[in-house]
Order: sequence, then structure tokens, then C-alpha cells
Amino acid sequence: MDTKTLQSFVAVVEAGSFAEAARRLDLTSAAIAARIKALEEDLGVELVKRSGRSVKPTESGIRILESTKAVMRNIRDLRAMAVDGGQPGELRIGCFVSALTNVLPPILKALYQRHPEASVFVTPGSSIDLCAKVASGELDAAIVVEPQFAIPKNCEWQPFMDEPLVVVAHASLQNRDAHHLLATEPFIRYDRSIYGGQLADRYLRDHHIHPKQRLEIDGLLAIASLVHEGIGVSLIPDWSSMWKSLDIVRIPLPERAPVRRNGLVWNKQGHHARTAMSILHDAHAIFGLPE
Repeated sequence: MDTKTLQSFVAVVEAGSFAEAARRLDLTSAAIAARIKALEEDLGVELVKRSGRSVKPTESGIRILESTKAVMRNIRDLRAMAVDGGQPGELRIGCFVSALTNVLPPILKALYQRHPEASVFVTPGSSIDLCAKVASGELDAAIVVEPQFAIPKNCEWQPFMDEPLVVVAHASLQNRDAHHLLATEPFIRYDRSIYGGQLADRYLRDHHIHPKQRLEIDGLLAIASLVHEGIGVSLIPDWSSMWKSLDIVRIPLPERAPVRRNGLVWNKQGHHARTAMSILHDAHAIFGLPE
């Protein structure tokens, strides 16, 4: 067993075919198949099954997949530490999709100012999936919306940013009442499978507002762009810093607004726990939420 066979196994499972795995690793399909066969012979079990042109892991393959990924990450870290003993290897950080453009960049800027040689791999995804990956060790840390479930004991979550809900409308509708806009204008609903969308939906129901829904969509920048085009109004977490170039206005709610909290979840037992703490400290300084 060697790292190349492990790498090929992970690539085949993630790609779903020998051909795609071969393309990703710049090898031939025959070479990939030979590596998988060698690994199966070494372990004494079948790891993948062909189904037409696609390939799926067997039960044995599924059982070893996450451990195999962990071995590959540890090997990368060992190589990085061998080259530079001051660096604990590649930092693998997740970020929920909406935060990729306004939250992650200043955090990474602060990280590189402190550690210019840092190696970082960023994984976008939903907050729920990212929390699971941190808990399993696949990620060292992740920028996520406040989890609505118990955090595993090997992890910790701390907030660093509050985003109150606001009504966003085309600039021609400025100075209008927030509730009146929500009740009378075409409504662009923030996806209710997303926590921010759930907050908005709960607010509307609590205040007996029945909007004239035009569409439902995930993505705060997408919603802001639709509002800019005059397609409707929306109720979303406050991202006004990202809307300066758009012809839209933010209209505060008439009473205390529900708040979406963003923060950092990290693996307390991982190699990068100390780095995660420094990232959290930077995030507090950048976004102004007291530690």
C-alpha cells in the first residue's frame, strides 16, 4: 500500500468513474484501475463496483473512505512540516457560500499578514455540511452560520459577526414603510432551506405579513441584483457593505430585527486549533463583535 493507491481510490470515489479520476490525476484509466486492484488485493476486499461507465464504492470502500482521506491529509501535513517545521501543514477551511465574497477575504488577508507562507485550501458549502466535515477532521475550521444543533465535543463554535434582517428595495422606493413594502410589493424570498431564509419567514409569520411572492432563491448577491433590476423587494440579512454599487436601499424593520450570527467552528483536537483561534481573534477585530 502506498499514497498513490490511496489517492487513486479517493479520486475514483469522488469522481464516480475511472475516466474522470484519471483526468484529475493526469493518468490513464488503465493506470487508475491497476492502482485500485493493487489496493484491493492488499486489503483483501473489493472497494469499488462498476455500473456501466460509473463506479460506486462498496460497503468496505465506504467504511474506509473517510479514514483514507484523513491519512492523505496527515501525509500532506507531514510533508509541509518537513519542509518548514514552523508550519503545521495545509490549513483546510470551509466557508458557507454567501460569505465567500465579503467575510472570507478580509479574514484570509489578516492570516497572510501574520503567516505569509501559509498554505490554505478553501471548501465552500452549506453550514450544516461544513460543520460535519470539521467534526470528522476533513476540515480544520469553517466559517458558518450559527449551528442550530449541538456541536460535537471535539469542536467549538464562537460568533464574530451579527447580521440583522433588513428590507431591501429599489432606490425608487426609499423612505417607504418596511412592513408596507413587504405586504404590497412583489416579494423575492430568501430560500427557506437556509437559516437566514427561515429567520425571514418566521418574522413574516409572526407579524402576519403575507407577501406577494414572485420567486424564492438562495444567494444574497443574487437577491440584491434582482432588487436592483426592480423585480421585487426582499427581507434578508444586512449586507449593505456589498450593495454600494447597486441601485438599492436598506430599510430597517420597525422594531428589533432578528439577527443571523456568523462565526467560526473548529476542531479543538486538530493540528490547526491554535491557528483557528488566531483567525477568530482577527474576525472579531474585523467585524466588530466583542470577544
